[in-house]
Amino acid sequence: MNEQLTILADVPLLAMTRGERTENVHRGRISIVSAEDGRLLYAAGDANAPAYVRSTAKPIQAVASLLEGAAAYGYEERHLAMMAASHRGSAEQIATLEEMLKLTGIDEDALAIQPTLPVGRGARDAYVAAGGKPRKLLHTCAGKHLGVLAWSKLKSWPLEGYIHPDHPAQQQILRVLRGWTEAGDSPVTIGRDGCGFPVASMPLDRLALAYGRLASPGFAADGATGAEAAKVAKAMHAYPELVEGRYRLASELLRDPNVVAKSGAHGVFAFGLRKEKIGVAIAVSDGTEVAWPHIVKSLLEQLGGVSEETRAKLEKTFPAEFLNDAKEIAGDWKAVFELENR
Repeated sequence: MNEQLTILADVPLLAMTRGERTENVHRGRISIVSAEDGRLLYAAGDANAPAYVRSTAKPIQAVASLLEGAAAYGYEERHLAMMAASHRGSAEQIATLEEMLKLTGIDEDALAIQPTLPVGRGARDAYVAAGGKPRKLLHTCAGKHLGVLAWSKLKSWPLEGYIHPDHPAQQQILRVLRGWTEAGDSPVTIGRDGCGFPVASMPLDRLALAYGRLASPGFAADGATGAEAAKVAKAMHAYPELVEGRYRLASELLRDPNVVAKSGAHGVFAFGLRKEKIGVAIAVSDGTEVAWPHIVKSLLEQLGGVSEETRAKLEKTFPAEFLNDAKEIAGDWKAVFELENR
């Protein structure tokens, strides 16, 4: 209970103003670390408080399978991008997943997720209008599941139960995640993710380091892991819309060659900046995604790291002002946090 109260006591990060009054305040914490040595550089709130990494872990989960030889299936960059993806159900994303089924010989029924419709509204509407029915491949985490199934097949591990914490693939993923984040003796709690996978909770600064190292894998303690991480990050840059989707914050950031980014669920977002050699992790207490773009825009104003073209695109896609249904300005978003030197 005390841990939960500590999380709820996070600092204000973003305010939503309507008229002359603040209507909502989103609280949370931010951790910014050096990719070189993992030092905490700046923070807002408790940078060491734990957070479930959720889907920000997907690139590292993909790295774990590549370390075990999963590239033997003939994966190309678009397939690696899908292993790190939280897809929205676009035609291109589904076509790439179907290619992975053919390459690996995995049956779609083997995925331990329920049949569903695309999570992206536009993709869902188009799919239903064309007579599409729910299927497992449409789940936003299908690429991750397919990657682990194929890896398990390659290693002659059981396909049944691949989502359970005691499965060899999940045990190896946890080892790679702990090593990549240099978690050491830091407390790592395992919960159950929305898609059924085990999900780790760890200090937020460890997640920030993970993304600092994804952007600058040369600083990884293990050269082999760093090499595979570089391949995954390169694939994410090559296919940003496969990683999430059009108008998604992570995909927009991935268009900039200096940024590696990925969203999680329930308020977690992380990115790394190559030239600056830093990693950033954000946890919004109320779990909302709507706060991310405005927090990230403020961070990039303070940290630099993106081109003017990227700044302009972010502002166009995620404007500070929001409109009502009559297309009139109803209010605005304003970041209210101050980064502290640590």
